[in-house]
Amino acid sequence: MNTVLVSSESVDLLSRITGQKLTQRDLSPSLIFLAALITVLLGVMVADTQVTEDEKQRLVTTLYRFIPPDGHMRRLAHLMIKGVRENKVYAKTKELQTLTASLSEPERLLLISFGYEMSIADGEMDAREKKYLQIIANNLGIDPPYVAILEAGFSGQGTLDPSTLEEVQSLLDPARFHELDNVFIKAASNIVAALPTKPEHQAASQHRVTTYKELQYFQDNRQKLDSFCNQLFQISQNCAERDLLPNTLPEEIEKVSHKLQSQSFRVSVVGEFSQGKSTLLNALLGEEIQPARAIPCSGTVTVLKYGQQRRVICRYRDGREEEIVFEQYQEKAAISEEAALGSLTDELVESEIEEIIFEHPDLELCRTGVEIVDSPGLNEHPERTAITQQLIRGTDAVIFLVNASRPLTQGERDLIQDLKVQLNGGKADEPAANLFVAVNFMDLLRREKDRHDVRQRIERFVQGQNVITGENRVHFISAQAALDAILEGTEDDYLKAFRGFTQSIEKFLTVERGSLLIKQAVTKINGLIQSSLEGLHQAEKVLDGKLNISETERQKILEQIGEASGRDVTIRLMAEQLEKQSIQQATGAWVQWKKGLVERMTQKSKQWSSHHSHIWSQKQLIQDYAAQFASDIQKEINTWGNNQLKDEILKPNLKELDKGIRQELEALQYNLKLLDEQINTNFSQQLNFKISEIDSNFGGAGGFIGGIGAGGTLAAGLFILTGLGVVAVIIAAVATAVASSFGLGMLDVDGIHSKIKQKVCEIGLKKLEETKDKIEERFNEIISLAFSSRVEASDTMIRQIISCYETLLEQQEKAHKETLEQREAEKAWIAQKRQELEQLQKNVKAIVPS
Repeated sequence: MNTVLVSSESVDLLSRITGQKLTQRDLSPSLIFLAALITVLLGVMVADTQVTEDEKQRLVTTLYRFIPPDGHMRRLAHLMIKGVRENKVYAKTKELQTLTASLSEPERLLLISFGYEMSIADGEMDAREKKYLQIIANNLGIDPPYVAILEAGFSGQGTLDPSTLEEVQSLLDPARFHELDNVFIKAASNIVAALPTKPEHQAASQHRVTTYKELQYFQDNRQKLDSFCNQLFQISQNCAERDLLPNTLPEEIEKVSHKLQSQSFRVSVVGEFSQGKSTLLNALLGEEIQPARAIPCSGTVTVLKYGQQRRVICRYRDGREEEIVFEQYQEKAAISEEAALGSLTDELVESEIEEIIFEHPDLELCRTGVEIVDSPGLNEHPERTAITQQLIRGTDAVIFLVNASRPLTQGERDLIQDLKVQLNGGKADEPAANLFVAVNFMDLLRREKDRHDVRQRIERFVQGQNVITGENRVHFISAQAALDAILEGTEDDYLKAFRGFTQSIEKFLTVERGSLLIKQAVTKINGLIQSSLEGLHQAEKVLDGKLNISETERQKILEQIGEASGRDVTIRLMAEQLEKQSIQQATGAWVQWKKGLVERMTQKSKQWSSHHSHIWSQKQLIQDYAAQFASDIQKEINTWGNNQLKDEILKPNLKELDKGIRQELEALQYNLKLLDEQINTNFSQQLNFKISEIDSNFGGAGGFIGGIGAGGTLAAGLFILTGLGVVAVIIAAVATAVASSFGLGMLDVDGIHSKIKQKVCEIGLKKLEETKDKIEERFNEIISLAFSSRVEASDTMIRQIISCYETLLEQQEKAHKETLEQREAEKAWIAQKRQELEQLQKNVKAIVPS
């Protein structure tokens, strides 16, 4: 897009459309393209003089593809829709040319492509819609052969010239839009996917062996609910603009919509190296895209997700990201064989890659909103362990992979117990409901007795150690055999077992995760609809004169607004004081904890072990001890965080804050009810919260305190402190320093292992001390977040109260100024909106999770 071509006429036109005073600097490429897109889409919708519900839904779907869930952009889009309709910009050639003057040829082709997509939203392309698009395409300077390709491609009628199709696909190649915002890349990907598919996609589709109907049903319901949220937002926004509903209501609706849009399931595959994690993912995909070797090779986190075309995005630690060609993917996703076989440290610590995102059109499981994470081996370098442990905290389900030929080594038993504790938020005595065990390489066991023994051994451990709860959590598979069957198009027992495994994951995600999410969203949306209906009912009473506020009552309401603001200030001051107190207590506790750290780590080092020789593999020996130091110091800090920072410092201080917040909010609620009785308002019904629900909203028993459990913000924050970055630096320094201190001349000295352990502790603790400022900064952030989240929650509730008061006063003032005819017109408008809300309420209630 050549923004130099954005003229003053463009600025004036967009200012008129949006009703906002825009400047040249406000006109980003995204905003200009969005305005042009809305204009073309609305033109198509009205071309046949009939705007169908399908077309309205298509408009919302298209715009939401590349409008971020940000309140400002979404509101601006709604203003554009309103402005384009009122000014009929879609029918004014000159104004459309002004909007599109800065668009490049690919951008113009992309724009008209969305117009053709809209034209078939109601099932067929009307002749008038086709004629309108041809006129627009001509005005945009798009070659007629390209227009013919779009018509034939979207309508399914007519012939497609292969060479012209290739030209259109080349012009719409997402790579052409990289210099612009990501919205163009997404938009181009969507359109290219809608055109006739490429041969390789057709071939790949033959490998799909599993469909996920239940997950698709969940995603369909989620999208319907988001569409309902958009309709509710538009109604509430229109009502708020007319002072009929509080202006905080659209904000609450947007929060629900954002949560629905961002909802996806994440499944992490973890385990020791060489257990077949990458092969498992290849079997899920039906294509060998993950590097797989007998030695550990997953050098970075790889996230597999659905995309309408195959693309690979590499994200770096410094915030950069780039799209790489597929041929580079396996190289970047793996560590070198040399690093895997021996010197892991340098390559892993110095790696600039944070994660690799792999999008693919034929990964059926991901097509239904599931992201699959391939993580480095849990028993490898501490940096990779830290990454894996961080990933599982945000996951919906974890697949722990073990090898049937050597199932449940002691290392694996320790790892799975650790996984259970982490997934349970630090509770060691409860089984994990979202942990699956997949026993791989069952095809390597040729004798039935061996297979029977492995099954018994796994099941006995899982049940006896109270590791897992739930149905169908343990599966015996062969990922490679299943992948071979998929690629060859054959059917065998291994493929059937693999299907049973994937179906159990689907059932867990839909029944035990998805259904709850849908029910919560339905309840929330219904509550917001009811709040809107109650608000309109009160507005009608004002217009009918049934709710008439005297000057004394008006002053009382103004006093309540002032009191609410004052209580908000009281809560903030209370939180600030308690936060400061918590930080002081944490600093003192940290100093006390460090005093005995040297002795504790020395005692722990006596339990460190390694199978490496101090003569033949000294470097590997040092790495083993360094890794065990990292693990022990991490456990030490997490123990301090959970026992002292959380239980002894944060809990009592947050409990005091929660008590204070409750008292302030209960006082405001009492005033609301009192006012309802005195002047016949319905504030209590309008507000979308109840004091009695605060506990459940903030984590259950203990009120707001529920958010700081070991699996919540606190533990995650401490993990970042000890996992990524700090520990890696310690390990690298320890390995280098110890290696230089104990050279070949000391290899025959008695007690060399004890001396190496002592040096590991010495250098590791020194490095930890050097990071004390970062550590203090981090736990201060954790403490601040715990308090600020409560303040924000109470502030939202208080703003809702104030907004209700202000809306009533504005309604009263407006009613006094209006004529009888104006009031009757307003009542008719309200009746229409009430009808829309009631229909929307029926639609929402019709969604029942399977």
